[in-house]
Amino acid sequence: MRGLTVIVTRPGSLRAGLELAAANAALGGRARLFAQGEAVAALALPMRAPHDPDHAAAGLPALAALFEEAQALGVEAIVCQSGLALMGVTADMLDARISFGGPVSVMQTLGEDRLATL
Repeated sequence: MRGLTVIVTRPGSLRAGLELAAANAALGGRARLFAQGEAVAALALPMRAPHDPDHAAAGLPALAALFEEAQALGVEAIVCQSGLALMGVTADMLDARISFGGPVSVMQTLGEDRLATL
């Protein structure tokens, strides 16, 4: 299974990005989620999404639970260093399992991964 790198730029796309990356990881492929710009703020703790109650009512996990599931499957979460500065987010506001990078490092390590942008 080929790897998948998902680039997310909007907070509202974070859930879909995590779901795609988790699905690829569950199928045995490498999976990475790269959050840029405003999406970085959505990963700040406590991790919440505006529609978490709607998802819970439908029997679906909240954003924080989805992040945990993705981590358990081996999804690598990376945040853009420029996005951190732009959104006023510091490293101590993020889950310790999240790493830091930028577009160059993500593309440099893409290898044979498929690339999806949301």
